[in-house]
Amino acid sequence: MRRIVDLRLPAPLGADADLRHWIELDERETITAVAPMQSGCTMAGDSWCGDWLSPRGVDLQINGGLGLAFPELTDTDLPRLLQLMEHLWADGVEAIAPTLVTCGEKALRQALRVLRAARAQHQRGRCRLLGAHLEGPFLAEARRGAHPLEHLASPSLTALVERISGFETEITLVTLAPELDGSAAVIRHLRHHNIAIALGHSAASAKESAKAFDAGVGMITHAFNAMPGLHHRAPGPLGEACRRGGIALGLIADGVHVHPTMALLLQRLAPRQIVLVSDALAPYGLEDGEHRWDERVLLVRNGTCRLKDGTLAGVTLPQLEGVKRLAAWSREPGAAIWSATVAPRRLIQSDATLTQPLIGRSLQELLRWNLREEDLHWACAA
Repeated sequence: MRRIVDLRLPAPLGADADLRHWIELDERETITAVAPMQSGCTMAGDSWCGDWLSPRGVDLQINGGLGLAFPELTDTDLPRLLQLMEHLWADGVEAIAPTLVTCGEKALRQALRVLRAARAQHQRGRCRLLGAHLEGPFLAEARRGAHPLEHLASPSLTALVERISGFETEITLVTLAPELDGSAAVIRHLRHHNIAIALGHSAASAKESAKAFDAGVGMITHAFNAMPGLHHRAPGPLGEACRRGGIALGLIADGVHVHPTMALLLQRLAPRQIVLVSDALAPYGLEDGEHRWDERVLLVRNGTCRLKDGTLAGVTLPQLEGVKRLAAWSREPGAAIWSATVAPRRLIQSDATLTQPLIGRSLQELLRWNLREEDLHWACAA
């Protein structure tokens, strides 16, 4: 048995950021116990000097990587998809909800079949594929952003069933615009199948958002982007989500999608609701430059992806880069780590606790974070 002492666990803003813990490991370096240290108490063991221990990241919005766009997957892409899962693991990500942006029904179902095949080939050293995140097609046309207009659809049970029939257990999340006619029936059907729902690419008012949250919508997709912003006379979806609490707020912490000041304000308004996502596109893991996205050209510069007309489309930055940036802006490393490693688990598993993804896990599967010259760094915890 081995003990590590004087380590911190990630926690949301407002929690005791300096609370130290100890963990006990068996002969296989598997954690058997986690507990807080009493203030002023010294314990025998290997000291981590206040470094943080966390599970790996869980990214609920990632659209592809290594040149693969998830909505365009075919059977021949399976080897490269598995390679991408290894790349994500090396980037500190344990699990993703592969995001399928608005596309045709045939392409959607083909992608879901390929993802099913890849999920069956999971093994150690690879990121795990959760159920898919369908971002569309039931989105507001005026707020569609980079989603192709020709594939948007009006919400209806018929349109939903045509797309997801036979794959209901392999879908984790659906993003839609709840103010659209027909969305209420779609939301009820998704909740019946235990599929989480997010508000996104939406023009919903605060009142319409409240109705959606009451109906079971539990998340906002990429907060501030493709939706009404916070306004003193029109609080919109974000204002309503912060007012009531309990609604996860997906945040892209690249500093481009959301200005750092607004990211910090949102963190302070709703510290337990922030869920960091990457929104990475197919060029994730590749060099900046000109890339293809369906029939369109995607321009990548400094990790930011735009269409030729300047429309912001996503990023190529790893999820944990967002942790480092949020930590630098806020000077609250533990809260930033929590938002990418613990908060996403609470959305997909409501009874998840911090120690749950640690007990029974090998240090090889976990991350150790430390500050060096005020910059946050991570590495395998073993």
